[in-house]
Amino acid sequence: MLATILPAVDTSLPVTTAQVFWSEFLGTAVLLLLGGGVVATNLLPKSKGKGGGWLLINWGWGLAVFAGVYVAFRTGGHLNPAVTIAKVIAYLFDPKTTLNGVPATVDGTALVTGSNVAVYIVAQFLGAFVGAVLCWLTFKKHFDEDCDPALKLGVFSTGPEIRSYGWNCLTEAIGTAVLILWIFVSGYTETAVGPLGVALIIVVIGNSLGGPTGYAINPARDLGPRVAHAILPIKGKGGSDWGYSWVPVVGPIVGAIVGTVLYYVTLA
Repeated sequence: MLATILPAVDTSLPVTTAQVFWSEFLGTAVLLLLGGGVVATNLLPKSKGKGGGWLLINWGWGLAVFAGVYVAFRTGGHLNPAVTIAKVIAYLFDPKTTLNGVPATVDGTALVTGSNVAVYIVAQFLGAFVGAVLCWLTFKKHFDEDCDPALKLGVFSTGPEIRSYGWNCLTEAIGTAVLILWIFVSGYTETAVGPLGVALIIVVIGNSLGGPTGYAINPARDLGPRVAHAILPIKGKGGSDWGYSWVPVVGPIVGAIVGTVLYYVTLA
């Protein structure tokens, strides 16, 4: 599908495919190592931070995004297929859009091409998987302790407090739409605050909208670690809740599309 609407080859002075891959891979790995780490700190037995609460988790995830975006500076720090998809939708409204925000005529740009989009998304999923594995290694002895299998899964992926797939999907879509709308608005204002602003909006979304589902708002953040949970030899881990796994993928994608269209129809 992308190949039919996007140019196949970069024609300016782009970042290389390897740079795109490693930037998004490493940034997303850092995101999941630190984000999963704050959840593990809060939930797992005998952790010094056990019971730190929801605010600890939200601030930890926000600052994990802050760190990951800086690592992936070269590619615009997407770390999230929903953000990449939003850029593709933006390109349909404005062909001057690039994936990393660098103008197409400037060295170091990442053009919106089918190949670049594919590399972004593959790197994000693989980075999320590796970040989750590193988190498990960091907390290995704590994962070995006896506790509710749902808590161990919660370090890797999200789950709803009230299971209702349609409503859960809507919650994820709304949270992601807020994120995407903010990204576009902040990027075109003179007061743009960069990665710190992204960290704060993640904290706000978590505090305000994260209660029902745990706010994945990022398909890679949920699916990559869920695969890691299924594969890793985690003692007493239980199932990986594959019945829910489509919600944190579909919801954020829908939200990304809606948020982008809303921006271009009402504010651009």
